[in-house]
Amino acid sequence: MSSTNFLDAFNQLWAGMGGATTVVLRITVIVVAAWILTTVLQRAIRAFRIRVASRMEDRESAKRAETLGRVFRYLVAVVITLVAGMLVLGELGISVAPILGAAGVVGLAVGFGAQSLVKDYFTGFFLLLENQISTGDIIKLNADHAGFVEEVTLRYVRLRDYDGRVHFVPNGQIGSVINLTRGFSFAVLDIGVAYRENVDEVMGVMQEVAREMRADPVFSERMLEDLEMAGVDQWGDSAVVIKCRFKVVAMQQWAVKREYLRRLKNAFDAHGIEIPFPHLTVYAGQPREGAAPALPVQLQRVPAAH
Repeated sequence: MSSTNFLDAFNQLWAGMGGATTVVLRITVIVVAAWILTTVLQRAIRAFRIRVASRMEDRESAKRAETLGRVFRYLVAVVITLVAGMLVLGELGISVAPILGAAGVVGLAVGFGAQSLVKDYFTGFFLLLENQISTGDIIKLNADHAGFVEEVTLRYVRLRDYDGRVHFVPNGQIGSVINLTRGFSFAVLDIGVAYRENVDEVMGVMQEVAREMRADPVFSERMLEDLEMAGVDQWGDSAVVIKCRFKVVAMQQWAVKREYLRRLKNAFDAHGIEIPFPHLTVYAGQPREGAAPALPVQLQRVPAAH
């Protein structure tokens, strides 16, 4: 090999190495820059979350902020990784357009197949963002599921009902949320008394029992206001229904209602106020002449056992 040919081959090899070195350096810069940007943004999100959580009084709000912060950090990592990957492929001379086209087709197919899963995550994100449900609440979902909230995730809500059964409700299936324990609650009561009773006297007894109950140190902290008397609500088939309610601490409406009903039953017994039940009148019929025939009734005595 002549010296001229050797120099030409060496120059070509050096040029190739120089080009490869440049590509490696660019890829290294892209990867390092992506790692630095991801780290900085995730730390900024974490610092912002800590700052916001420090201003929240209850633990549940801080937990919700932590969950949302974790979601945003994950989204930042995914987006930066995808962008960095496309830039690296471009430096290697691989066309990104066909890959994006294929990824779009695959993503469309996956989207159709997993649209319920995507809906779960989107709905769960807004449930957390809007603070509709928190751990420790008692809620009703779609009139089919009710209970104590044990866990709220982007995927599902876990409830435990009064019988101890656990409900896993996908977020995408949640159409309506009824929160029974947000801020405060009302213990609503419908009290039925006989038609013969004086309703003003009955309401006075109800007010007296409510005042005694508020004076009880066990229940005074649970009851936020005095009894709110709505008055006669309806004329039932066998009773006059009087409606009233207590404003109570969240989750205490059932305990207050049960105790009030127990005390009111004793007070009605002491005042001779009748708590009615449906009555059945039996008659033998009436002929055209207007005289009702006698209804034969016979009592049978059971002989005592010897």
